[in-house]
Amino acid sequence: MNLFKILAVSFCLLIVTSCGSGNQKPSSLFTIVLEGNAKQINQNDELGVSIKNIKNKEIQNVIYSIDGNQLKVNDGKLNFSIPKLGNKVLKANITYEGTTVEVTKKLKVLASKTPEIYTYTILNEYPHDPNAYTQGLEFYKDTLYEGTGKKGRSFLRKFDYKTGEVYQQIDLDNTYFGEGITILNDKIYQLTWRSGIGFVYDLNNMKKLDNFQYGKSREGWGLTNDGEKLYKSDGTDKIWILNPTTLMEEDHIEIATNTSLFADTNELEYVDGRIFANVYQKPGVMIIDAKSGAIEGVINFGGLSEKVTKTVNWVDTENVLNGIAYHPGRKTFFVTGKDWDKLFEVQIQKK
Repeated sequence: MNLFKILAVSFCLLIVTSCGSGNQKPSSLFTIVLEGNAKQINQNDELGVSIKNIKNKEIQNVIYSIDGNQLKVNDGKLNFSIPKLGNKVLKANITYEGTTVEVTKKLKVLASKTPEIYTYTILNEYPHDPNAYTQGLEFYKDTLYEGTGKKGRSFLRKFDYKTGEVYQQIDLDNTYFGEGITILNDKIYQLTWRSGIGFVYDLNNMKKLDNFQYGKSREGWGLTNDGEKLYKSDGTDKIWILNPTTLMEEDHIEIATNTSLFADTNELEYVDGRIFANVYQKPGVMIIDAKSGAIEGVINFGGLSEKVTKTVNWVDTENVLNGIAYHPGRKTFFVTGKDWDKLFEVQIQKK
């Protein structure tokens, strides 16, 4: 029996040094407490904050931060002026009795304002291939480039938007479901849906130059660029930021309204610091701040599909609005849908 006790005590010493509770991890001595036990906060808001000091240690200093950005504390209130929204980790570096320890708390940081509602005016209608299951749409100069989906129907083409005349087309292998496209540095980038692979083409002759693999992003949906970086949606609440040379996912933004995170961003178009994003299977386009991820506006394109000729194979849940391209010279947007026989030039304005 004595031998058993000795072994038990030795085991306890090996595992925790002491069977008592006096040697707690330093981080377990403190807890971040937010006013109202908040689990989400709006960007730029202030919220009361304190440190629950379990063992009444003498605290000399506390520094709060999110994503490496130090947060200001005014009269016991923490200011959440951070550049990016989404799921965050609030960190508190607590200095006490000559020691510094890091304590964390998970929370969501959402947009500061309710999205504004926008509508549209149709300026022109042009012919569009009713067999083009549009997934990506982008202008280069005055020529429209389009990427389409569905296995066996996926292609990349350039055409005259006024007449529908196809200048050149590259068909994807039947194993691929094509997705979004974008043009940068004399290259065309095209995604596939669930194959985990994208393609790079020469802009001048549309010959394929390379393939690239996805990183943490789950799938390929929409693609756009800001003149320096690529932005890629994958059907989640994230838009991934890719290096156009290495095609590595170097960063991301998370999409949010003032009340929740938002997924299902599809086709993308970057214009003056904003990303215009089709909402999957909905007649709407979000206007997203490309730096913070805040949804600043929503464009209601409801009713546009009623102007399209519906074929016998039309499926309401599939043949939806998708495809948005900005023409810098005309300062207008061109929108269409999957298997739509029309391309609409529209002016967007607040409702």
